[in-house]
Amino acid sequence: MLVLRSVVLFVIAALFEIGGAWLVWQGVREHRGWAWVGAGVLALGIYGFVATLQPDAAFGRILAAYGGVFVAGSLAWGVIVDGYRPDRADIIGACVCLLGVAVIMYAPRGH
Repeated sequence: MLVLRSVVLFVIAALFEIGGAWLVWQGVREHRGWAWVGAGVLALGIYGFVATLQPDAAFGRILAAYGGVFVAGSLAWGVIVDGYRPDRADIIGACVCLLGVAVIMYAPRGH
């Protein structure tokens, strides 16, 4: 059950961080205004809070693993929201990152 909770928290964190960064991007790069930027900053703050809810207490481990989730999630966001079409290398790279997440977070440890 802890693995499921952890995976759900990674997905929620990804939505807030990637969504927040996308909102800032839209506000600045696409000239949608400061309200978009502000919403993005708020979402990024929520991401930081969600990351603290992970069952593992090791900050470095959580953020290192989340890096892999961010890679795969960013590509998925691009597909869903921006119509991005990842190539084979994008997909392989994302899979490698997610494998890294699994090793970092869920491999048996001898402690």
